Amino acid sequence: MATVAAGGIERLGDILTREGLISREQLAAALAEQKASGHRLGYVLVKLGLVQELEVTKVLARQSRMPAVDLSRFEVDPKIIKLVPADFALKHIVLPLKREGRTLTVAMADPSNTGVLDDLKFITRYDLFPVIAGEYTLRNLIEKHFESSDQQLQTILKEMEGVEETDVEVVEEQEDEAATQAQINDAPVVKLINGVLTDAVKRGASDIHIEPFEHEIRIRYRIDGSLLEVMRPPVKMKAALTSRIKILSQLNIAERRVPQDGRLKLKMGNRVIDFRVSTLPVIFGEKIVLRILDKGNLTLDLSKFGFEPKAEQDLMRNILNPYGMVLVTGPTGSGKTTTLYSALSRVNTIETNIMTAEDPVEYNLMGINQVLVRNEIGLTFAAALKAFLRQDPNIIMIGEIRDLETGSIAIKAALTGHLVLSTLHTNDAASTITRMIDMGIEAFNVASAVNLVVAQRLVRRICKDCKEPHKYSEEELRTLGPNVGELASLTFQKGDGCETCNGTGYKGRAGLYEVMALSPELRRMILRGGSVAEIRDVAVSEGMLTLRMDGMKKIEKGVTTLEEVVKETAA
Repeated sequence: MATVAAGGIERLGDILTREGLISREQLAAALAEQKASGHRLGYVLVKLGLVQELEVTKVLARQSRMPAVDLSRFEVDPKIIKLVPADFALKHIVLPLKREGRTLTVAMADPSNTGVLDDLKFITRYDLFPVIAGEYTLRNLIEKHFESSDQQLQTILKEMEGVEETDVEVVEEQEDEAATQAQINDAPVVKLINGVLTDAVKRGASDIHIEPFEHEIRIRYRIDGSLLEVMRPPVKMKAALTSRIKILSQLNIAERRVPQDGRLKLKMGNRVIDFRVSTLPVIFGEKIVLRILDKGNLTLDLSKFGFEPKAEQDLMRNILNPYGMVLVTGPTGSGKTTTLYSALSRVNTIETNIMTAEDPVEYNLMGINQVLVRNEIGLTFAAALKAFLRQDPNIIMIGEIRDLETGSIAIKAALTGHLVLSTLHTNDAASTITRMIDMGIEAFNVASAVNLVVAQRLVRRICKDCKEPHKYSEEELRTLGPNVGELASLTFQKGDGCETCNGTGYKGRAGLYEVMALSPELRRMILRGGSVAEIRDVAVSEGMLTLRMDGMKKIEKGVTTLEEVVKETAA
């Protein structure tokens, strides 16, 4: 009588024995090998040459009621493989085979592991069609198509060998003897870091994350707002990687207990790219995040930002005012600083004296006097602002209004003949007004000084190379709000996923903007103590587009998708 496993499923070895494909002695030998190696029985049987892999696959397919595939007759598309991270594929023995529309066919060795499919669906954002494949061939295919961490390292080092010193060069200032010694002794580390920095810049990343764990290091890039794992260097390089970056950033390599901040420069041909470096002690070392400040990617032309016509006219008119306050609001990473820099570049002429207080200074702009705020020595935003008023300024930019003192001085500056630009962290334009009043600034001062508020978000752009028509259901459209009846008949755009966008369907980012110019009616509403909802309703009645409304226009124009707008804006 055949042995039955827990759950009523007959064991693979017993089925193969019963069907005469292997003998009892061969099964015993395979089970002994399985116990020693830790691999699944099917893999061991094929590896030992005791049974044809296709026979094992057929049995597993019958057991799981899942289609089987013969990988020896299947041509795998390299573009599709990139949809799954290498470490995930190697760990779970899964491989994407082909894509048809929004459905991804995935080969797997263990049909019982349904949790892997849930994880894979989340990673790829596709509907999955799982098929059974022979584990032996599947493992070989995965290892062939995916490089290990050591292979990745060797690839980067090999690429770096062909790069001349004049092409890529880390600009090191006042490097001491210890740094020089580290550079001499750790040539592979130097080349790895140079390779990662240049690769991140070429791929348009905004941040590089270097994260130490107990048995490995993980390096990820943030591209278009999402993190993407790129490699896992050997854990033995952990201390050398951290020390090298800290040396380049003029940080204390002996101090590993507290966070540190620094900067480094990378020369690529004729370009010099700044990196803002932050270290943070974690339990297995120090996590390092490098923010890439590439002036080559900095768009300073406000007309190219994607403002709607009325919003752009209101913004342009108010940044050309001789006095008053313009505020930009939104969460961290929403592009507030870029908007402010763009406004400053618009008014940066030989006749104007522009002063900025920033923490940190992200980009160096010619013709603008930029001050780095340093709270530890008393150079706060408020202290810098007081000093600015004695420097005969025309235009003042404050990185952020964080407290009553800074807000009060900024308001007074705006009321005494200066144009003041700044940022706040609020959800929308209307709540910026009430936030300032909640800080303790008098309502009549806010109503008199503030000329315009811009709330903004960044959403991912649909990839131009794989953009195709897409029809949303009425239920999906209803997530935008109740008044979407006319949208139901429209055909929208969506990215299908391609090599250009790493299978995500998105490439680049676009802004959503809510521009509220303070009219006489809005100023009266503020003086009367109007609520956020009342201020917003008046602004909308005067032609302001909320973030959600602007997002709907971007969807109609094929700039972004419904999913992105719903994720970043409130109804």
